[in-house]
Amino acid sequence: MNTPQPPNRPTILFVGTSLTAGLGLQPDQAFPALIEHIADSVGTPITAVNAGVSGETTAGALQRIDWVLKTPATILVLETGANDALRGLPVEAAKANIEAIIDRIKQTQPNTRIVLVQIEAPPNLGAAYDKAFHTMYPAIAQAKGATLIPFLLDSVYGRPQLNQDDGVHPNAEGERIVASNVWRGLQPILQSLPKTH
Repeated sequence: MNTPQPPNRPTILFVGTSLTAGLGLQPDQAFPALIEHIADSVGTPITAVNAGVSGETTAGALQRIDWVLKTPATILVLETGANDALRGLPVEAAKANIEAIIDRIKQTQPNTRIVLVQIEAPPNLGAAYDKAFHTMYPAIAQAKGATLIPFLLDSVYGRPQLNQDDGVHPNAEGERIVASNVWRGLQPILQSLPKTH
């Protein structure tokens, strides 16, 4: 976790589930590593730290956030909730957990910019659950002053050619689209950081 940080190179800490960890892929194919390459290629080099854990719920993320925050970060990207939705766990509990995670980040690293990634529930849970889950993320982002990134799997979800055989996790091609989705939200934040020399 304690990745050496080159001088003046922001650290982006990616906290998430198997979607962040890159389940079924090589580490350099997971979207955090791809974003590091993209940032380098456009002249805004970063250090990406992948703290994704497969199968983790929002409750699990809350339990380990203090350990994760031992790594100082310029930006923290929080991707959580997918496993809550897969299990049909209560939206209110997920919301409380995510809010508590953001509160811990602010307490521990008050200068860290927080980015929340929109996750959508699978359609089999019904329209009411879907809507509650969808609206949870913008509500949290607004209440907690986090930057919201649109749906992580936009243009990838439900497309067999872009996913692994489980139909849930992107393949290498799909992961490149995921990286692009996240980068669109991260790039303006990186460009707004104070320049240090």
